Amino acid sequence: MNIRDTNLGYFNHQAAETYPEKTALIDLSRKPDHHVTHGELNLRMDAVAAMLTQMGMAPGDHLLLAMGNRFEFIEIFFGAMRAGIIPIPLNIKLGADTIEFIIQDSDCRGAVIEPDCHPQIVDVIERHNLDTLIAVDPVPPGWHQYDDALSEADRKSFLPNPVQPGQIAFLPYTSGSTGRPKGVLLSHEGMLWGIKSAQQYWPCKPTERTLVAGPLFHKNAMRVSIKPKLYAGASAVILPRFEPRMMLQALSDYECTDTGGVPAMYRMMLAEEELLASLKFPKLECLEMGSAVVGAELLNAVEKAFGADVEEAYGLTEGGGPLRSPLDGRPVPRGSCGVPAPEVSVKMVGEDGKENDTHGEFWVKSPAVLAGYNNRPDLNEERLTDGWLHTGDIFRKDEEGFYFFMGRIDDQFSCGGENIYPKEVELLLVQHPDIIDAVVMPIAHDVKGLAPAALVTVRPGSNCSEDSIKAFTLEHGAAYAHPRRVFIIDALPVGGTGKVDRPAAKKIIEDSITADQP
Repeated sequence: MNIRDTNLGYFNHQAAETYPEKTALIDLSRKPDHHVTHGELNLRMDAVAAMLTQMGMAPGDHLLLAMGNRFEFIEIFFGAMRAGIIPIPLNIKLGADTIEFIIQDSDCRGAVIEPDCHPQIVDVIERHNLDTLIAVDPVPPGWHQYDDALSEADRKSFLPNPVQPGQIAFLPYTSGSTGRPKGVLLSHEGMLWGIKSAQQYWPCKPTERTLVAGPLFHKNAMRVSIKPKLYAGASAVILPRFEPRMMLQALSDYECTDTGGVPAMYRMMLAEEELLASLKFPKLECLEMGSAVVGAELLNAVEKAFGADVEEAYGLTEGGGPLRSPLDGRPVPRGSCGVPAPEVSVKMVGEDGKENDTHGEFWVKSPAVLAGYNNRPDLNEERLTDGWLHTGDIFRKDEEGFYFFMGRIDDQFSCGGENIYPKEVELLLVQHPDIIDAVVMPIAHDVKGLAPAALVTVRPGSNCSEDSIKAFTLEHGAAYAHPRRVFIIDALPVGGTGKVDRPAAKKIIEDSITADQP
């Protein structure tokens, strides 16, 4: 077998040989936008591997990658893997203390950064005396300038090393809802299996073009957009960040066939009614939506506005995308993430630790499941059992075999003896015609012990109030689950991945309640 066929860093090399002059990436982080062909991208990935090797980094070394959305992120990420170096795609929204922990926990040897991506990134890295320091402009004193170092690398002298079974390809850190970040060890063979399996069963065509608005450091952007498109010889448009008008214009101008995002992004785009009505999306076929509360009304509104199908998605950093649309062509019901993908095993486990066919914690087993958590034998014991990943997510399954995400185990709480999943209340709230987005958290209650409270964002010009929103939930939902307090704010707190920051939301609610008290 060709050495390149077992290394994730070379996942795109066959497409580059087949379509060398075809556009692979369109980077909108600069003006004018920057186009990169498949052939050029492949050569630049080789140059990254040569550059890092010639600077003294060795297979197995860890490399911090801290950048916003720009094409260099992709070539560095995969180019490092070509040299057997393990990139750590950093969530650049994290605080300095957390970045410090990641550098220490991963035992980084080097870093490639965009200095402007984080106000403290240079200072934090320099405190650790890493051997290899590379930066795009503006370059800090004593650092290598990225473009210069890349051009000086002797690409032709670099030879890849064979990848060993189980060898780690990259090391993302996921913080979840609480606690210190967890390093997720993902193998070359598992990630390549995921790419090839998706192409086998849900093939991407070379004519497709995706739009990436979420952060490249998040595995969702790579798994859903970048890897399938570059593997098939298709293309990707990269936005520097999400902004509703910018995303709408790019979808139209670049004739994209698909994109993805969290529900709040779609709600914000739908609110741009005048611009939306003026644009055409002639090639748009599919819109992926996930990572947060999704209601049927939102799905219907998005499909009508864009003239494209919406797919509700479920994926994990630790376990890939285990649920997909059925191969037999059956439509996926509203609210469902689909059925188990081929070659993926799933099961639901109840609170009693026994398998439950209708409801319980979702467990996954496939080649895409992580090899383990970095330096966390306690988590390996807690969350991995004979190759099964305990996801911590609650699902139910209907009679037709479709799976429905209900929420996180950690999010469920009891209100006067009734179990409440915040997602169910959030789904109810976003049915209100004036509410754009919502997050529900438990608060202390004198009688019930805990009760739901909500933060919501509303449409411009809305005159809805806390009382009217509470009345809406009482009319349309279960009385025990209605939010006892509702606070209207300009924007929900979000983390670097675009998901709602639930601990931050809870603090806002608690602070608001305290401020209301005499």
